Amino acid sequence: MGPGFGAGLGLALASSAFIGSSFVLKKKGLLRLCGRARAGQGGHAYLREWLWWAGLLCMGVGEAANFAAYAFAPATLVTPLGALSVLVSAVLSSIFLNEQLNVHGKIGCMLSILGSTVMVIHAPQEEEVSSLESMAEKLKDPGFIAFAVCVLVSSLLLIFVAGPRYGQSNVLVYVLVCSAIGSLSVSCVKGLGIALKELFSGKPVLKEPLGWVLLVCLVICISTQINYLNKALDIFNTSVVTPIYYVLFTTAVMMCSAILFKEWQHMVLDNIIGSISGFLTIVSGIFLLHAFRDLPFTPTLLPLFLQPGRADPHPPWSSADRHQSCQHQPLLPSEDKGSQSAEEEEEEK
Repeated sequence: MGPGFGAGLGLALASSAFIGSSFVLKKKGLLRLCGRARAGQGGHAYLREWLWWAGLLCMGVGEAANFAAYAFAPATLVTPLGALSVLVSAVLSSIFLNEQLNVHGKIGCMLSILGSTVMVIHAPQEEEVSSLESMAEKLKDPGFIAFAVCVLVSSLLLIFVAGPRYGQSNVLVYVLVCSAIGSLSVSCVKGLGIALKELFSGKPVLKEPLGWVLLVCLVICISTQINYLNKALDIFNTSVVTPIYYVLFTTAVMMCSAILFKEWQHMVLDNIIGSISGFLTIVSGIFLLHAFRDLPFTPTLLPLFLQPGRADPHPPWSSADRHQSCQHQPLLPSEDKGSQSAEEEEEEK
């Protein structure tokens, strides 16, 4: 594992920690607005809360760290690790906001950590694109051009054809737009990260038109992504949108990374299987963490033999029967035994 890979991994983990903490800090600041106009009521009193500004600062630091991580580590590794921000937010919310984290959420957290560890172990550790010249050659690849055309055409069809008809009833319409466009935005971020790394090394990157083209494309992609993600969140429940968006977005990014940067060509079969298994484990953890977030876990949900106070008051083997062998058990019931003794007494008479 090279120093660049370790730096990218550290930046990705730091990004998840800062972004996850930012949600808790901003929520804590909003809860302190007692008697003042809340944000949900159109007020802006939260701008006077230092906790809210601390959360905003943490989010800015986290996004900057995430941006820099793409310059050092493969997108196949950095993007899935973004799920750890959800884990950090859930754990800190249960500690500082007294929000309930049921057993499903705890299992989801453990699965997310396990899946992230597996992905780190099996992630591609060789980076092929290290300069804007090589990035330009990659962008001219026919496979990536075909992928980009498919993404743009499918997004236009979803926006102008499927959106007016099914956007209000099907969560996949707007989430698919966010995920498809988001895969292109990650590629732009990767290229801009490489450009900034060259800029700090003293190369005349500002004179290269590719860097400016990537910046314009990034602004357009992010604007479209935020717009349709807000539409999906406004129509559907957050617990539904978040896991679906994470799965589709990460899958699209991994497909784009495999086509553009060809990071999977440096991996053997067991590493490919390990990366896919780690990703599916993270998906399972995120699903458990969100889908069952509001489900109270009570002892009544357990099987009867595990529920407290539901034990059988008449167990099949009582304490008196433990010292009695089965060979000495009567073969006939007590009623039959009584009738048999009465018949014997009549015969004797």
